[in-house]
Amino acid sequence: MARIFDIVQFVDEAGAEMVHRIPERGSGDFRIGSQVIVRDSQAAVFFRDGRSLDVFGPGSHTIATANIPYVVDLIGKAFSGDTPFKAEVYFVSLREFTDLKWGTPTPITIKDPILGMARVQARGSYAVQITDPQLFVNKIVGTQGMYRTSDIQGFFRSMILTKLTDLIGEMDKSVIELAGMAEEMTMGARAKAAEEFEARGITLTSVYVEYVGPTEETAKAIDERASMGALGDMQAYMQFQAARAMRDAAQQPGGGGMAGAGVGLGAGMGMGAAMAQMMGQSMQQPAQQAAPAAPAAPAAPQTAADIQATLDNLDMRLAAGELSEAVYTKLYSKWEAKLKAMGG
Repeated sequence: MARIFDIVQFVDEAGAEMVHRIPERGSGDFRIGSQVIVRDSQAAVFFRDGRSLDVFGPGSHTIATANIPYVVDLIGKAFSGDTPFKAEVYFVSLREFTDLKWGTPTPITIKDPILGMARVQARGSYAVQITDPQLFVNKIVGTQGMYRTSDIQGFFRSMILTKLTDLIGEMDKSVIELAGMAEEMTMGARAKAAEEFEARGITLTSVYVEYVGPTEETAKAIDERASMGALGDMQAYMQFQAARAMRDAAQQPGGGGMAGAGVGLGAGMGMGAAMAQMMGQSMQQPAQQAAPAAPAAPAAPQTAADIQATLDNLDMRLAAGELSEAVYTKLYSKWEAKLKAMGG
């Protein structure tokens, strides 16, 4: 025999549930005269046949035909005050849920003006508040079929990530530049996602992009391009390195994470300024008025250390603009092959 609910209530001791369903499975039997107890910062929504119907706010309510008009109307003439009716009740929390986490489960692939294609990761936090419980139950429970808090939060994360991915594509920035644009992305992601949340009865009270940066593979590609002097904006590269240092320091166990982050940031920015200045000075040096067609070659390197020094020198000359890419590639390949042949 189906259970008849004479008292309907939900107490969330931990304050962690966005929605609680009564009964947890199937439909419950309710009748005129049953009590619905709704606590502060809650709303109780009667649900039947795939849609939300009557809503009760905070307080103690006795179910009567007058306060469940949509349920009565849906059931029709078959309904009698003495006859139990089937429905579900969703208790919706109206408090603000803060410090909820989001992140990329898999890297996002973007077009990069420097690398061609790049893979980035991002993570952050957000806060939400359900402001229209009836609309929320209609859209999330009725349309999406979700009522477990973990499922709902997973849906919220996917909404934020979709908008962030769109935003990154519209910004058309390299992954190096994105690493220093967390604040701009925070503002843009909230502006893009807020309307989607509102359409489901939810206010996105805040969203933060705490980190955005490349995968390890993309980071290695950036480092390789930088070592060859192939990145046009060395200052942006060093800002990118500083952001990575800050991320890595913050992830270190123990209490020194944030202190390490500050040191990493300061060191990265200082090194960035110094390198940018050095690169600028060397690239601004006037070309020699009469460069010889074939400069005299120094004595051929004999040891692995000599060859490595030659390779390093080629890197510096390319970065300073003394060698073309073609000449650099030819010479570098030649000496690199000799170094490998020597077991270096």
